[in-house]
Amino acid sequence: MPDIPLNDYRVANESELATPALLVYPKYVEHNVKVTLKFCDGDVNRWRPHVKTVKLGSVMKQYLGLGIQQFKCATTLELETLCKVGAPDALLSFAVAGANARRVRALAEQYPKTRISVLLESEAQIAQWRGAHVGVFIDVNPGMNRSGLAIGLRGQLEPIVRAVRDAGLEFRGLHWYDGHRNQKDMAEREKLAHADYDQLMALVAGLERSGIKTPEVVTAGTPAFPVSLSYKAFADATFVHRISPGTVGFHDTTTMEYLPASLGFDYKPAAVVMAGVISRPTPTRITADGGHKAVSADAGVPTCAVVGHGAWKPAGPSEEHLPIDLPAGEKLPEIGECLYLVPRHVCPTVNLHDYALLVVDGKVTGMERLAARGHDAPMPG
Repeated sequence: MPDIPLNDYRVANESELATPALLVYPKYVEHNVKVTLKFCDGDVNRWRPHVKTVKLGSVMKQYLGLGIQQFKCATTLELETLCKVGAPDALLSFAVAGANARRVRALAEQYPKTRISVLLESEAQIAQWRGAHVGVFIDVNPGMNRSGLAIGLRGQLEPIVRAVRDAGLEFRGLHWYDGHRNQKDMAEREKLAHADYDQLMALVAGLERSGIKTPEVVTAGTPAFPVSLSYKAFADATFVHRISPGTVGFHDTTTMEYLPASLGFDYKPAAVVMAGVISRPTPTRITADGGHKAVSADAGVPTCAVVGHGAWKPAGPSEEHLPIDLPAGEKLPEIGECLYLVPRHVCPTVNLHDYALLVVDGKVTGMERLAARGHDAPMPG
């Protein structure tokens, strides 16, 4: 990770704050939104941000204030938070069934001003939405093999769309999440993704030959969004094409690798974890309270980088402990000193915290509960 000036993140009253703490910097959120929109040529209609990363109502409102009207989410709590802040358009991009589907139907009834859409990949999933105030996107497997209509079954696409319409539901478009297009070399990433998009365009053309118009196509999480925007056929299409990266709102060290600043991706970490030094077990090691219950370890070790100390190397964490190795001869920080950690994977890191502290000009201006953290209660009532 490149060295980031510590003064850009340090808060004036850090000694008054309990650690570990999630800090969110609205100024950098706005900066990151504007960087993303720059790649969209300023067109807010090209981005359907995934709010799984931010999880804060205030940040979703920030997006709205910057002109973004359409969103994507993965849980019913994220969907409810979008509805509460007045998002006009929300796609639940995670297939649900049973009680989860009934919860979505209830939200659609409760918040009629939000245009809610759901995903499905087979005719069998249609019945649970009959009579609901929801639109439908068909999830197509782009080769990632995580979800979506399987490659070998794409001949079923037209019958599924017709069945959706026959059930009285609105067909809103196709969802194509190509999260596997994250090759380190951008040229290779682009070549592979564009070959995939040729297949996607063939699906759209097939529907059109059958008299079915595709209103919207959603592609691309964070690593793939630049190569999705460079695919000329999307810009010239009859449908609305939207990218859907979410991590870029807060940024993390993994994104720094996929979208390097050297290629013009001038993102800034907008969410960091403040941790306190709790031990100095060796002359070259300290331990902070930034273990994997505060900074997600799902992306591997190191789980984070230390702001202002690019040469420090976080080691494998335990639940509460984060050992950090320093270069030989470097002065160790004092017990109780605060460190600012940029997560390797910010999305699940945010989900570990109940509250976020909002920081403006080096001062904590408020504390907000993460309304979209976790999941809904498993039983109603």
